[in-house]
Amino acid sequence: MPTAPSPRTTTAAALLLAATAPLWTLPGDAAPDRVAHCTGRRIASWSVDSRRTAAFARYGDDNTRTDDWTGGDGTHSVRLPDGRTLWLFSDTYLDRVRSPSGRRAGPRRRTADGGGTPLLRHNSAVLMSRSGRLQRTLTGGPPSAPGPFFPDPPGGGLRWPVRAAVEPRTPGTGRKVVRVLLWNRAPGTGPWVFGVPRATEVATLSLPDLRLESIRETVGRTAADPGERVLYGAAAVRHHGWTYVFGGDDPPSAPGSGAWLARVPAGRLADRGGWRFWDGGRWQRRPERARPVLRAGGRRGVGSAFTVVRDGPAWVLFTMDTGGDGSAGMRSLTSYWACSPQGPWHGPHGHLTPPRPPAPDPRHVVVCNPQAHPEFTANGRLLLSYDVNWLGPPGVPPDARLNGDVALYRPRFLRVRLGPEG
Repeated sequence: MPTAPSPRTTTAAALLLAATAPLWTLPGDAAPDRVAHCTGRRIASWSVDSRRTAAFARYGDDNTRTDDWTGGDGTHSVRLPDGRTLWLFSDTYLDRVRSPSGRRAGPRRRTADGGGTPLLRHNSAVLMSRSGRLQRTLTGGPPSAPGPFFPDPPGGGLRWPVRAAVEPRTPGTGRKVVRVLLWNRAPGTGPWVFGVPRATEVATLSLPDLRLESIRETVGRTAADPGERVLYGAAAVRHHGWTYVFGGDDPPSAPGSGAWLARVPAGRLADRGGWRFWDGGRWQRRPERARPVLRAGGRRGVGSAFTVVRDGPAWVLFTMDTGGDGSAGMRSLTSYWACSPQGPWHGPHGHLTPPRPPAPDPRHVVVCNPQAHPEFTANGRLLLSYDVNWLGPPGVPPDARLNGDVALYRPRFLRVRLGPEG
């Protein structure tokens, strides 16, 4: 989202845990799996990962190329078989970054090569080497006119990449590909300024060259009302031969979303016929029969961009504090935990307020879109990213503010250590 996110859209996913859970089975599995020793989880400690934040700042400030990433949101990642990491971004700024001239103090600014308006594309990808160096930006089209890496849908709209996984090209084979879940949104206005929810798609990228081979729809319109449609891919967790794919609805007038759940046999994300949807008691073939595993209401609910990880036998969901008082949904993260992906989910429990970059108008600087990157877990500490955006007064265009200070549209990182509740 290049423009300032709406309060509903920015209520995303996030941090803190608690309570003791009984033993739960996994309904719908061929052999019910009894989860032993599953207890509540909490954030035992956290710290700022300034090194990772600085790496993206350096890459964005580097003017060696004028068709590469200078800022973006979404911030998903997938580790490739050869040790490289592919970072996926939604709305992305390209072009140059300029420092204040002479002795004039001020932030670095984003500008087009030779002046003018910086390029904005609906998505991109950034490739990181095995050593952790950000190497290049993947876009569509020629360097002179770069487009989105995942092309905009025919007839208009956008595609936002979310979770990704490395899978066999076909089940049972050794050849691997990258599957990327995409949110397809149609053009919209008013409450749908970021696009009307349309479908969940899966893109296939070849390895090792990361060539886009195909895009297939896996979940179409789940409801006539756009606010009740579910886009899947906010989180995807592989467990016991399945990939559990979490999604969210998008009610424009509510402060938070409900969390929904599908599952796919491992290795079959692009196979529409392999998807099953949780209806509250069993797995269904028809997505319109699904029911949320975490329903919004009161202090409960998730943002449209949340994240889920496993910590031992427990499942932990991080989201923006959508039910928090005042501006907590734009500032603080909270969390839920469960003993199975179907729930019941316990929480929200507490909140954590991550740092924001300094700005002359701090009340308009918001935090959103927390995302876990378990492939970078080190010494028991989970890497968690969050996006920073600017939400100014109504009628004030945000682009000038975002382009005037590049620190406002780049990911920032935390290290989180989870521990038992109590």
